[in-house]
Amino acid sequence: MPEQTLTWLDGEPAQALPLPDRGLAFGDGLFETLLLRRGVPLFADRHLHRLKLGLDALNFPPVLETARRHLEEASQAIAASGWLWAALRVTVTRGSGPRGYAPPPDAQPRVLVEVTEISRDCALMAPAVTLGVADIGLPAQPALAGLKHLNRLEQVLAAEQAQREGFEEMLLLDAMSGAATCVTAGNLFAVIDGQLVTPKLADCGVAGTRRRLVLDRWAPALGFTVPEVRLPPGQLEHASEVFYTNALYGLRPVASLGVVRWAEHPVCTALFEQYLEDLA
Repeated sequence: MPEQTLTWLDGEPAQALPLPDRGLAFGDGLFETLLLRRGVPLFADRHLHRLKLGLDALNFPPVLETARRHLEEASQAIAASGWLWAALRVTVTRGSGPRGYAPPPDAQPRVLVEVTEISRDCALMAPAVTLGVADIGLPAQPALAGLKHLNRLEQVLAAEQAQREGFEEMLLLDAMSGAATCVTAGNLFAVIDGQLVTPKLADCGVAGTRRRLVLDRWAPALGFTVPEVRLPPGQLEHASEVFYTNALYGLRPVASLGVVRWAEHPVCTALFEQYLEDLA
């Protein structure tokens, strides 16, 4: 049975986006993907904090509280539906505007909320994935690094390559330095010589909410400090385990990268237990 999706635009049920819209025309907007459990959005404050950073960086008119309200309204509707787990995506675009790149001075942002039921049990760590290396790299743009803006063509092409080549996830490299940066839909971690590390995101990549929780809370609870490093992909071959984080999986282990295989993931498993404690 296909997973059901419900959609609201500016707080009202909708099936279409009014045109023109700068999010469609130019990627002029941001989004957040939250995990809902029985209609309760998990770590919502961290998502809204990142959304605020993005809205400020893109010089949007005040819309954060409107987005918060629509997110809460949709969550309440899902709570009434009886869905156990769901993925909620809130997208904020700058709205309509005249032709051309320059944003209108009187822009009226739009808030689109889409919620999709998740059939799997998100309280169980998902199976380890096979990891390929994407042909396309991530361009350096420090002004946008860390933000979850709507321009995701690198991830689209990497995901298409994964489908074509039979991988479950893809490693994306910094196009300038060649360093490992992230996977298509998550932040990368590796245990190398007993040290848990994650790539720097100063030039590109999304600063994930679960990545931040690993750095600030879950890893320190296990006695780890996690340096943010430049990570040449060849170093991953010497890792004792590799995993990634995102909002819908929490933490997910990597089974292989090229000829390298990882059968055990003790650090990822221990961090997942910390994650579950925060969900309790």
